[in-house]
Amino acid sequence: MKNDHLEVSRLRADLLDAIEPHVPFDGWSEPAFKAAIADLEIDPALARLACPRGAVDLAVEYHRAADRQLAEALAAADFEGMRFRDKVAAAVRMRFDLVDRDLVSRGASIFALPQNAATGAKLVWDTADLIWRALGDTSEDYNWYTKRLTLSGVISSTTLFWIGDDSEDHAESWAFLDHRIENVLAFDKVKSGLMKVPGLKGVLENLRPPCRMAAPGHMPQKEAV
Repeated sequence: MKNDHLEVSRLRADLLDAIEPHVPFDGWSEPAFKAAIADLEIDPALARLACPRGAVDLAVEYHRAADRQLAEALAAADFEGMRFRDKVAAAVRMRFDLVDRDLVSRGASIFALPQNAATGAKLVWDTADLIWRALGDTSEDYNWYTKRLTLSGVISSTTLFWIGDDSEDHAESWAFLDHRIENVLAFDKVKSGLMKVPGLKGVLENLRPPCRMAAPGHMPQKEAV
């Protein structure tokens, strides 16, 4: 089973490499997926085994591959002396540096479709979770949820701004990102006030995070070996 998984993972990676040149023109679509299959000269049935949803599964893999690169980059990063809010901003900017804007733009379109919206939301949630864990978050209460929820919102809104940003070196996007993070800090103040509401504090304090990397409403999955 482990070897089977490795073969499928390798095929999915090959398909991702093959589809990327087609995505700017055809999107993460069935024609692009078929073009990737033709370029690799592989059996279409085998490609479907690796990617049952076709190009959608490759768009998911593109996002997850960037997350894996981000995890490595964050592990090697030196944030010594930086304010925590600046660490968060730097981590989010690092994530954008790992992707192509055309491919992300096309991905935003595919994940905006109703049938793919939940998948897209979970991908962003997982990215936010990765960043918080890399920056040393050890929360075991309601803060686990609020941190990931607010950062997911920051990542999503900044992505949409970044896609349409033609400023030099994306300067306007990074200013937008800084502003959104300020909003998150303001939310923390509101959150502190909510803890004073009678009865609500007890409910929130009883919340506990699910298994690592699992978004609310999703069953935890064993990581492939």
